Amino acid sequence: MMLGIQTRWISVLAAAAVALTSLPVQAAVSKRPNLPIVRDAEIEGLIADYTAPIFKAANLRRPAEIVLVNSPEYNAFVSGRRIFVNTGTIVGSEAPNELVGVLAHETGHLAGGHQERLREQIDRAQKVALVAGLLGMGIAAAGAAAGSGDIARAGTGIFAGGGTTAMRGIISYQRSEEVTADRSALVFLQKAGQSPKGLLTSFERLERNNILAGVQPSRYISSHPAPRDRIAFLDAAAHESPYFDKVDDPALQLRHDLARAKIIAYNDGAGAVQRVFRKDPRGLPAMYGDAISTHLNGSPALALEKIDALIAKAPKNPYFHEMRGEILMEAGRGKEAAEAFETAAKLDPKKSGLIEASIGQALVTGGDRSRMKEAVAQIRKGLESDPTNSNAYRFLAMAYGAMGDDAAAELATAEGYWHGGAIKDAKLFAARAQLKLKAGTPQWMQAQDILQAK
Repeated sequence: MMLGIQTRWISVLAAAAVALTSLPVQAAVSKRPNLPIVRDAEIEGLIADYTAPIFKAANLRRPAEIVLVNSPEYNAFVSGRRIFVNTGTIVGSEAPNELVGVLAHETGHLAGGHQERLREQIDRAQKVALVAGLLGMGIAAAGAAAGSGDIARAGTGIFAGGGTTAMRGIISYQRSEEVTADRSALVFLQKAGQSPKGLLTSFERLERNNILAGVQPSRYISSHPAPRDRIAFLDAAAHESPYFDKVDDPALQLRHDLARAKIIAYNDGAGAVQRVFRKDPRGLPAMYGDAISTHLNGSPALALEKIDALIAKAPKNPYFHEMRGEILMEAGRGKEAAEAFETAAKLDPKKSGLIEASIGQALVTGGDRSRMKEAVAQIRKGLESDPTNSNAYRFLAMAYGAMGDDAAAELATAEGYWHGGAIKDAKLFAARAQLKLKAGTPQWMQAQDILQAK
């Protein structure tokens, strides 16, 4: 996958989240200490529209944050107040309703407080395993002192069995919570006037691919077990919904396919885009994926030609203009890129901070020192609504550097590292910034906050 530093499709490292899996949680975390997080205004806006009615139906006191993980696996999981969604889940969902069903299921976990109770189960299981282990070691020690190999072997068996019993308890608990999340999802979907057919379709596809095709089991299957009786329940319950046959709005389907095309283009290239959208090779999704692939392959002139053809077909699509800005910025045409991003920002119904900040970022790449103050103001505007945009801080530091404000540049760099999860680097640049700042000023205190944070 090609990840340009200056593009809106960026990858940063985030702290590992505890997934609700049937694997030992500690093992799952240790095997995957970091997640490749994707930021993209178009996809984030789409998912926000999917989740809004579900969150409302679930009576969540505050909406959960949706985090996109760049992974081809069909999976989603809850951690804290966040729902993590793999990009592979978006690509693998042929219709919006399929993805909505998965999100409703994860919302069921969130609304039910399953993660908090899972932690309690893990804590209890650890205590059971510890007691069994101590008991086993005690018997083994007694056997060794008595010279009895049989007693020692019995102690070893208790030591091993205690951990197995504890893990069985966790797995059994998780499976019951999965069924509860299924039931909750059906309730949320009906309250939101959504069809449960997509949820059923997702699980049927997963089981079919896992059992009938003889392929490597999907991680979603292993973490969300879907035996035949579970699908049978979903099938019966889903057909009782008055919205079962409700079809996704064509405009929403188009947005969904455009998002899929973008993900496929960035991850797998033009060939994969053509294969997925072979039934409509001249449709907007296929053209979009092709334009992005051309851009990533380093052909800005041809990419501009292709994205302009898309804009001619859909002039009010903000993300076509955003992509035009990306192409121009990569080509070193910062002023024109800023204009394209401005158009995207005006058309964007979500008023994404990513797009707002990109206007200033384009001005920075343009190199016109007389516009650096404007660039700083624009990037700061984007950061007001999206303060975790670590990439924007990098450009903010560049703008301050061009203005000769080294202290502000150091502090912006520290902020960028902080939000990107590189805490040691953040503290290093915060210390450097403090040396250039007057003690007690807001900027000095901001650097101090980073230095004192644990």
